[in-house]
Amino acid sequence: MKMVEAILGQKLGMTQIFADNGDVIPATVLKAGPCVVIQRKTVQRDGYDAVQLGLVEVPPPKRVKKPLEGHFKKAGAVPVRFLREVRLKTSGDVKAGDKVLVENFVVDDLVDVTGISKGRGFAGVHKRHHFGGGGGSHGSMFHRAPGSIGASAFPSRVLKGMRAAGHMGTDRVTVRNLRVVQVHADDNTLVVRGAIPGPTGGYVVVRKAKAPHK
Repeated sequence: MKMVEAILGQKLGMTQIFADNGDVIPATVLKAGPCVVIQRKTVQRDGYDAVQLGLVEVPPPKRVKKPLEGHFKKAGAVPVRFLREVRLKTSGDVKAGDKVLVENFVVDDLVDVTGISKGRGFAGVHKRHHFGGGGGSHGSMFHRAPGSIGASAFPSRVLKGMRAAGHMGTDRVTVRNLRVVQVHADDNTLVVRGAIPGPTGGYVVVRKAKAPHK
């Protein structure tokens, strides 16, 4: 289906691929689809063109709330755990129940991959914001501290947006312009060059690159 330029998947892990000239290419293996269109949104009814995709998994979830159960039943699809809405660039004959498969992508396509980054818990400014810190020698008394966080006389407060220690990770991260290295339609896997956000098993959205560049 050419109209839907995205697919849902899971990160299976990283590997390396050897190019014809002997170069080692770091790559990430993704389970990409199969997906099913759960809902179609149109300009006339909703104000914009989009589809709601669901990632088909085996086995499906055991428990589904009744409103969602009716939502899936209306589309004629089995219940899924991972749902995401994807905008359509061009209107086409896309309807609920249609399948979206990994064959939509070919080798050398550029894609944007969106996922949730790994959670790192509470982190200091060195790890969280890459601060340089002070001297490491004995007697400096300023090693991994953030330094000044504001003036005392004016404005006499800490300004909003000041980088500080705090919760790190579990952010929505998009890595752009990753090149597709391999496409395996038989087992619904996609291999892209480079790393993507999230842990092994994490859900991701793979889209055709929004602003592709070679």
